[in-house]
Amino acid sequence: MTLIASVSGIRGTIGGKAGSNLTPVDIIAFTSAYAQWLQSQGKDTFKVVIGRDARPSGRMLRDLVSQTLCAAGIDVIDCDLATTPTVEMEVVRQKADGGIILTASHNPENWNALKLLNHRGEFLSAEDGAKILDYVNEGSTEFAPVDKLGKITETNDHLKSHIQAILDLPEVNVEKIAARDFSVVVDGINSVGALAMPALLSALGVKRVFVENADMHGYFAHNPEPLKEHLGETMKVVLDKKADMGIIVDPDVDRLAFIDEKGEMFGEEYTLVAAADFWLSKHPGPVVSNMSSSRALEDLAAKYNQQRHTSAVGEVHVVTKMKEVNAVIGGEGNGGVILPALHYGRDALVGVALVLTHMAETGKSLTELRAGYARYEMSKNKVQLGDKVNPDSILEKLMLKYSNEKVETIDGLKINFDTGWVHMRKSNTEPIIRIYSEAPTQTQADDLAASFVSEIQSMV
Repeated sequence: MTLIASVSGIRGTIGGKAGSNLTPVDIIAFTSAYAQWLQSQGKDTFKVVIGRDARPSGRMLRDLVSQTLCAAGIDVIDCDLATTPTVEMEVVRQKADGGIILTASHNPENWNALKLLNHRGEFLSAEDGAKILDYVNEGSTEFAPVDKLGKITETNDHLKSHIQAILDLPEVNVEKIAARDFSVVVDGINSVGALAMPALLSALGVKRVFVENADMHGYFAHNPEPLKEHLGETMKVVLDKKADMGIIVDPDVDRLAFIDEKGEMFGEEYTLVAAADFWLSKHPGPVVSNMSSSRALEDLAAKYNQQRHTSAVGEVHVVTKMKEVNAVIGGEGNGGVILPALHYGRDALVGVALVLTHMAETGKSLTELRAGYARYEMSKNKVQLGDKVNPDSILEKLMLKYSNEKVETIDGLKINFDTGWVHMRKSNTEPIIRIYSEAPTQTQADDLAASFVSEIQSMV
């Protein structure tokens, strides 16, 4: 059983002993600290938007979080079942002071989490997250008197507002999407994707939609991380239905993957590439992805005479870099698409709208789109370290050894070679070094990773 508190929020397994798992005691303590952080900003009144995915503990978290905020004198706008990007956008629409998303993303259903937002509907900075952790450790939260308690207001038009904002993007061409008469399979993974994605597709004029795992009970039909090894049944359904595509999301709908018309994975890394291809054709400009994302985005940007910038891994770091370089689109290789023209958050719904419009305007299938992008394969590995081994020392030695290559150190160590790269990062929660590599073929990517696994093991 696990409890992990960090600057981005708190997550853990439900049940068990307080302080070692995500229990009501821990939920209340962390929510109270967030309330204290908000109130340190000196306003008289505060308003927070909350929303949750469909996992079984969601109602319990929603009630604990909302009542704790009310006890602190903060008003709550409750979206109940809502995607992460929907809650992010609702914070701005409601002119709220912050937001809390109750989701453990791609973790199994026995996990849950509190993800914290600022008044822009964006994840907190490391500095603000650290202040909340300090408040948790101090345990000095004060609550409101009876005449200052907050109130809870329910909202039911948040998804409609989110979808309308996507439709209002001039680049999203509903008429051409409808004319293509796409047939689409959606894997709702028993969570809010089963609600949000069909609603979006209907608004985009897609009439033939087949929803798998549509019951929103939160007991996931398969491992909820949208990877090929978990999606065999959905891939088969795409073939059986003779569909143009399958749409795969994680439980809170901020990650997006596609299955092509041949029942094969389009590749999570290529979700952002396809969306960026469409957007750059209309709005040339810089793009951003994290250091562990595919070089295919860099190749695509070069096609449009634009630059790809890299950031540390994590949405908040990608967004910071995007603002710094005024990027027109960005995201992460795990299927996260961030479009500043809509909002600064990973959003599977807008990703679908962009890719469908791209297919409709070019007349291409997903297979044909994929064939037009540089082909790379990835390998993901890790090396177990002893408790007394210093991972920073290992990475420093490797940096010196490969100093003649193009080296990046903003997040661990990334070494860029002519035909590939390797990225090594220490874990903040366990004694391991994660190793990501990319090359033109799977064999080359695996061999590149294996060589660095061997080097690190020899040092250990």
